[in-house]
Amino acid sequence: MPDGAEPVLDVKGLRTVFQTRSGEIHAVNDVSFDLKPGELLGVVGESGSGKSVTMMSLLGLLPSPPADIRGGEVLFAGSDLLKCAPDHLQAVRGAGIGFIFQDPMTSLNPVFTVGYQIMEPLRRHMGMDKAQARQRAQELLELVGIPDAARRLKDFPHQFSGGMRQRVMIAIALACDPKVLIADEPTTALDVTIQAQILELVRDLRQKLGMAIVWITHDLGVIAGIADRVLVMYGGQIVEQGPVGAVFRDPQHPYTRALLTTVPAIRGERTAKLNVIEGQPPIMKAVPAACAFRDRCTMAFDRCGRENPRRIAVSPGHDVACFWDPKTGGARHV
Repeated sequence: MPDGAEPVLDVKGLRTVFQTRSGEIHAVNDVSFDLKPGELLGVVGESGSGKSVTMMSLLGLLPSPPADIRGGEVLFAGSDLLKCAPDHLQAVRGAGIGFIFQDPMTSLNPVFTVGYQIMEPLRRHMGMDKAQARQRAQELLELVGIPDAARRLKDFPHQFSGGMRQRVMIAIALACDPKVLIADEPTTALDVTIQAQILELVRDLRQKLGMAIVWITHDLGVIAGIADRVLVMYGGQIVEQGPVGAVFRDPQHPYTRALLTTVPAIRGERTAKLNVIEGQPPIMKAVPAACAFRDRCTMAFDRCGRENPRRIAVSPGHDVACFWDPKTGGARHV
């Protein structure tokens, strides 16, 4: 990734609210981040932390209602995706930013062949005729490691294993040579052997194609192995972000520290004790006026209940939204 390169994707102050029968749920609260060309950005956090909602908000993939994007900018290729026309946004989804969903069985249409589903974006967005699209679809299946690609274009999703269906989803996402690929927990439903194969595939594709990738997951082990930089989300906010090595070696937020203690480890012949984070993630019914993690945090101060901390830099490229200072064990002077 080139130093000082202009971001290929720049998100500023994103806010997303869901309207429910019991009132508003503030799922994404003032989220800002950027993505450099060729970078792999990991996004981690518990279920309900806002990871997937944030990324789906960028591309208008949430049904409205109930979703309502209340503010922010999503800058991509000179346009603010939150303000552009539906036709332009559809074109971006097809050709500029690819999206891999978590469950390929529900994301792939069961009544169409995988060949048709790969060819459709090629014909719609790339202007290819049927023969050109079929040839490109075969090349894409070969690229993602599906053997006998020409024959398998005629197969339906149920004729593929879980790992092969995920490879088909990756092929569809790559069809129009996107600058950015967003992968929403694409290996969660797969066993560890297939997961390792998909991760290796993504590494190879990134090296060959040079695209920027956003990888959403709850698995910190995956992020440690593939990402350049990591965002830690909690309560619809980014609580810490920085280079993977810096964040994992010297986590600054109590939530990041707690997440790292929940990663399973093997010591000797016995499995080490698996720690848990006590309590439940919050349901944000208003814009947070205090730290969302305070009720589960063993380091909380009175101030944490009065103010919502803003992100501050702790080292080059590494920032945190927290009043606690791990170096002193006391309050930060901010």
